[in-house]
Amino acid sequence: MFKEELNLVPHLPGSYQMYNKDNIVIYVGKAKDLRNRLSSYFNGKTTGKTAIMVSEIDHFEYIVTNNELEAFILELNLIKKYDPRYNILLKDDKSYPYIEYTRTPYPSLKVVRYLNIKNHKNKTLFGPFVNAYAARRIVNLINRLYPLKKCDHMEKKVCLYYHINECLGYCVKDINKEELDLMEKDIIKFLKGDEEVITNKLMERINYYAEQLNFEEANELKKELDYIKVVMEKQRVELHDNVNRDIINYYFDNGYLSIEIFFLRNGKLSGHVNKIIPVMDDYINELEYYIALYYNKHEVPKEILINSDVDLDLLSNVINTKFVISLKGNKKKLLDMAYKNAKINLENKFSMLESASLKTKGANDELSKLLGINIYRIDAFDNSNIFGTFNVSGMVVFKNGLPSKSDYRKYKITVDKNDDYNTMKEVIYRRYYRCLVEKSELPDLILVDGGKSQIHACLDTLNELNLHIKVCGLVKNDKHRTNDLMDGDTLSIYNIDKTSNLFHYLTRIQDEVHRFTINYHRTIRSKGSISSVLDNIEGIGTKRKKELIKNFGSVKKISDASIEELSKFVPLNIAEKLKGYLENYKKDN
Repeated sequence: MFKEELNLVPHLPGSYQMYNKDNIVIYVGKAKDLRNRLSSYFNGKTTGKTAIMVSEIDHFEYIVTNNELEAFILELNLIKKYDPRYNILLKDDKSYPYIEYTRTPYPSLKVVRYLNIKNHKNKTLFGPFVNAYAARRIVNLINRLYPLKKCDHMEKKVCLYYHINECLGYCVKDINKEELDLMEKDIIKFLKGDEEVITNKLMERINYYAEQLNFEEANELKKELDYIKVVMEKQRVELHDNVNRDIINYYFDNGYLSIEIFFLRNGKLSGHVNKIIPVMDDYINELEYYIALYYNKHEVPKEILINSDVDLDLLSNVINTKFVISLKGNKKKLLDMAYKNAKINLENKFSMLESASLKTKGANDELSKLLGINIYRIDAFDNSNIFGTFNVSGMVVFKNGLPSKSDYRKYKITVDKNDDYNTMKEVIYRRYYRCLVEKSELPDLILVDGGKSQIHACLDTLNELNLHIKVCGLVKNDKHRTNDLMDGDTLSIYNIDKTSNLFHYLTRIQDEVHRFTINYHRTIRSKGSISSVLDNIEGIGTKRKKELIKNFGSVKKISDASIEELSKFVPLNIAEKLKGYLENYKKDN
């Protein structure tokens, strides 16, 4: 396979790109030796996800670089550009909460989440906090102990917070700068790890309330004190230099890579993240570019402790921070702890990963085998017209067995009647005409909700667009549940075991597209049904329509109103017309 093309590839560093038959980049990699790496895909033995990827390769391209660092940077840029389906991407990674302190124009404290923390590096942020509850509780406690500004806007007079001594009244009073400086100093010291600032203040308040015999308030603050002590004790580690650092280690087994990252901030362990990924390439290469992509999005600490297997020069050049390998002492203990957690996480989750893989990717592979095609992307369509004038369609997308919600689409249909054939023709035409214009990804399989009529409508439209895509229909039984898969070419029914992962997979797709379409239908109906109905009544213009909407709020309430009640807002003859129209509307729907 590709024998002649491989003979032309040089023994040089660079980045390579794998393309499928639609000329879409499905994988990007890097190599010290391009010929050796590319040959390993086509001449060596591949298994699992790598074997599936190789089966889809139609051709490959490569770009030679001067060294491996240039190849690595080029690989990262191409991954961002092409968004390849088989590369590790951080779309599903969470943004972690931080505590943000603001001094100007007034001191305030809040919990924030930023999708890309690097865009906010000029702000005073503390974290990350993997436990959002802990971050919120700390902010609430500090806001309770210190008179920070609580509201988001400026009132014209002081509010309740001022009267209970939890705000200095920034909206109406000039505040002493020295007082603000002292308050800020305490808060920042605590957020940097000096818990005595807050614990001492809490003890003062507890003693004060106890002396006032306000035991309920004293007990509530005692609970906060105990919580702070527990949180701080859990975070304590045996490093006393207060350097902000991350610790990274990994465990690789059964084709999966488990990556563990610990966050140390101001000498304390503030949290951790674990990521388990299926490996497509050499697992050290996968580890290196996962780290590079991760720190493109998240906070970069002053130092990163890491396993000796990775290329330190490569990563430090890309991420621009200090990478350290430690072979002894407390830092080595932290690396070992990260390894232990990575190993435990993979071992604990492996059976679940395998089970999930059978239900998603495994079922998708089963469908590919049944239809005799290689399926990565499925587009599924459903129409909803049960409410007469509101005719809509929905499309959901599954990629490699999993829903891809960013690719879901909604369509308002111009056909204003119960006509499934022409509704399907319209939505298929609009969807794939746009794909052709924008040269965007096409599906390997289209599933329509229904039988022969919907299949014919879809195929007729695809033929008009000169597109050759496999089409099948999901046929429901008399209880409106998934029952059969109908082949679009032969109109025959596939024999599928109703207890199999494949049948459950098809049911899940049909349920998802139905749910998505119905929810959209309900949304536009609730927003537009009153207006649309009233537009059909002669004698009801803009002003009268507004009055009816304002006073009744829904078609049902207007329908339930008597002619006498309606005539308070429109003339009697118009009220009679409206009442008659709504009675017929109710019968039709």
